[in-house]
Amino acid sequence: MNDKIIIKGAKEHNLKNINLEIPRDKLVVITGLSGSGKSSLAFDTLYAEGQRRYVESLSSYARQFLGLMEKPDVESIEGLSPAISIDQKTTSKNPRSTVGTVTEIYDYIRLLYARVGTPYCPNCGKKIEKQSIDQIVDNVMKIKEGTRIQILAPVVRGRKGEYTKLFEDLQKDGFARVRVDEEIYDLSDEIKLDKNKKHEIEVVVDRLVIKEDIVGRLTESIETALKQADNLVLIDIVGEKQVLYSCNYACPDCGFSFPELTPRMFSFNNPYGACPKCSGIGYLMKMDEDLIIPDKTKTLYDGVKAFGASTMKKGDTMAKMYFESVGKHYGIDIRNKKIKDLPKDFINKILYGTGNDEIDFEYTSSLGTRKFKAPFEGVIPTLERRHNETKSQGMRDFYEMYMSELPCDECNGARLKKEILSIKVGGININEMTDLSVKSLQEFLRKLELTDSQKMIAEMILKEIDARLQFLIDVGLEYLTLSRSAGTLSGGEAQRIRLATQIGSGLTGVLYILDEPSIGLHQRDNDKLIATLKKLRDLGNSLLVVEHDEDTMYAADQIIDIGPGAGVHGGQVMAQGTAEEIKNVPTSITGAYLSGRKKIEVPKKRRPGNKKNIEIVNATENNLKNISVKFPLGKFICITGVSGSGKSTLINEVLYKNIAQQLNGATEKPGKCKTIKGLENIDKIINIDQSPIGRTPRSNPATYTGAFDLIRDIFASTNEAKMRGYEKGRFSFNVPGGRCESCSGDGVHRIEMHFLPDVFVPCEVCKGKRYNRETLEVKYKGKSIADVLDMTVEESLEYFANIPRIKNKIQTLYDVGLGYIKLGQPSTTLSGGEAQRVKLATELSKKATGKTLYILDEPTTGLHIADVHRLVDILQRLVDTGNTIIVIEHNLDLIKTADYIIDLGPEGGDAGGEIIAVGTPEQICKNERSYTGKFLKKYLEK
Repeated sequence: MNDKIIIKGAKEHNLKNINLEIPRDKLVVITGLSGSGKSSLAFDTLYAEGQRRYVESLSSYARQFLGLMEKPDVESIEGLSPAISIDQKTTSKNPRSTVGTVTEIYDYIRLLYARVGTPYCPNCGKKIEKQSIDQIVDNVMKIKEGTRIQILAPVVRGRKGEYTKLFEDLQKDGFARVRVDEEIYDLSDEIKLDKNKKHEIEVVVDRLVIKEDIVGRLTESIETALKQADNLVLIDIVGEKQVLYSCNYACPDCGFSFPELTPRMFSFNNPYGACPKCSGIGYLMKMDEDLIIPDKTKTLYDGVKAFGASTMKKGDTMAKMYFESVGKHYGIDIRNKKIKDLPKDFINKILYGTGNDEIDFEYTSSLGTRKFKAPFEGVIPTLERRHNETKSQGMRDFYEMYMSELPCDECNGARLKKEILSIKVGGININEMTDLSVKSLQEFLRKLELTDSQKMIAEMILKEIDARLQFLIDVGLEYLTLSRSAGTLSGGEAQRIRLATQIGSGLTGVLYILDEPSIGLHQRDNDKLIATLKKLRDLGNSLLVVEHDEDTMYAADQIIDIGPGAGVHGGQVMAQGTAEEIKNVPTSITGAYLSGRKKIEVPKKRRPGNKKNIEIVNATENNLKNISVKFPLGKFICITGVSGSGKSTLINEVLYKNIAQQLNGATEKPGKCKTIKGLENIDKIINIDQSPIGRTPRSNPATYTGAFDLIRDIFASTNEAKMRGYEKGRFSFNVPGGRCESCSGDGVHRIEMHFLPDVFVPCEVCKGKRYNRETLEVKYKGKSIADVLDMTVEESLEYFANIPRIKNKIQTLYDVGLGYIKLGQPSTTLSGGEAQRVKLATELSKKATGKTLYILDEPTTGLHIADVHRLVDILQRLVDTGNTIIVIEHNLDLIKTADYIIDLGPEGGDAGGEIIAVGTPEQICKNERSYTGKFLKKYLEK
């Protein structure tokens, strides 16, 4: 087979008819500016064609399930292998998917528990062992020779009754004696028992003295006892002790029995194992106390959300009457008292009801006074009932604002039945095992003590688990737990999990195409990731990695630099070769930065800030170790630390959600901390995250930034529009009049696919232009409103050059590196990084108050170092106006420009959550405990 992949005439998207030879079985990095055409080459050309050829080779029956990909715009590709794409999309949002199920490690752990798990009684905690008759006989024969024993069949265990019939039947069966409550009786005697007392009755099957020649008789007697006592036999060593043996998985004390253990019993996706209350999901949607009473410094009248508002249209009169009446009944004056000062027991009665206690209520309205006596249902039961009863989707959404996913009260979030959780390996149950971090789990299993027979059974299972855990550790994910829900993983984590799974599959001769696998990875773990990529290559695969990370570029066998610019200015191969070779190519921007000809400068001095702070006190959410931390305002602050150290928890869950709740009245449940001080020093908090700028194709950069409003004003002011009587609303695609009514102004028809993502098909009437023919006849400077929406940001800057109020809004989009996107590009087609930069541009175009706190989570995602350079300048501009920016980041080129760094660690998961170092980048470098400081040092010296 050809040792190269030969591409001729690639013209997909913005690719400029490129011809390219890529070596096979090598690690090749594709780099270039955002929007230059990297993904068009890697995913939309090579992957699409590789996948298309593979699907085409299948039978027509198989093809109907996979769907045929469109042929990319390329003349020919030779030497192409079957292609596997490992991209940035997060894994399944299905709540049943966990890290364990996605990596298939959980399947092996289920098998381990089914084969060598030890059951314990869920009622009394006693160990339950199953033994064969031969094992029981062997154990009895180990008793010292000459010892007298009795073989007893325990037929009644702790039950009331007289048992006259039982004694008669035993005598008929040929038995001579029984032991009742530790006393021996002859069955020929009359045995009278108190029917109201619990009794222990054992049949005396045989009496023996231990010696070599009794094995045959002993076996026969044990078999007889097992038949009589439902597979139980009690060996009474006379004068010493008694030992109970069972051929079942059954508790010898309370009789609780297990069926034969099978892997499906440990699956929360199977009714045999799943908790019956939550069906194996581990949580239930319930009213959340913290959302109903978010601020305990208020009175009951003001502090209890949702209850009063939905009871009375004219205010909270009914809620006030209920609360005061309950208070009066229990002798508590609630007027002017803060919720935190009221007795806890009383608050519980307000929230969950008064049970059987009847309350005297008196209610006055325009219809007169009404008195009634009844128990108070409670705020939470009332809201849950209304949520269940309402037929209105609007009201259902309203109540769900005060609900959270809370752990199931039957399994406590463990997803499995109580009895399954009582089966243990190494002293822990399967839920406790999957709650260990990957690293801790590997250490636990390597030290696991098993019997010789268990070792033989578990050896291969443990080997498979260990190998898969090692793959996860190799890609820097040792801090994850197998019980972690797949939907909570970042794009980078999800991609590295898929990468680890691919190494585990051991495929060869495959073309792997990866999209920035280093995202979200601390520099410390980069070497592990690169070693993993090389391992995949050395198995006999070709790796094509879209990447901007310097270390990965230096480790690559070859780099392909796409450029020179973005959008229409990109799509050409600027350089191809090793990192050292690319450094010497004058036209390569990547080469310019690698060689140091261009670089992001370290600021000559760090900002002193405005001497004010925001302070988090005693944060304990997730893995945070009760930490307190100050954020100096008026500075550019970077939050750093290894993956999983608690950065996102501290900033997104604790800082942002708590402040948003207090300043903006947000209803999202914030992360746990004692308090946050210094809120008077800011007027708003804005999280510029990577979520879409809108959920439908109606949202686009022009509408989000506010430029579209001004553009519609321009079109409405043209002579043609005035002659026709068209006003501003005519040029909106959201209201009837000027829009195409076939697609309601969407430009596309949405086809629901139910179990698959919805498909958008261009409208056949307007051909995707969104407007009707009459509206499109109105032109400004020779272009219709649809033509303007189809312009790139860069083109529109020239078009609106003489209208500063529009140009200024569009200019900020260009400044953040989005000159290549279209003004009307649907939000659903923007990447996370592009959506984040649209939000950043919108903030830049607003008038600065100097008291805004901005939060960004890894804004360098998907950015070339030249784009990072531009981003740093933008962020510094925002801080120069007095605002504060807090950035969670791993990119050292951005971190070195910060005024202040807060470094978390020391490790990820349970071993993280501490503040390791705070201060300027120079101060962080001097801290020996800081991994960030260690790697940052060389960037400050560049």
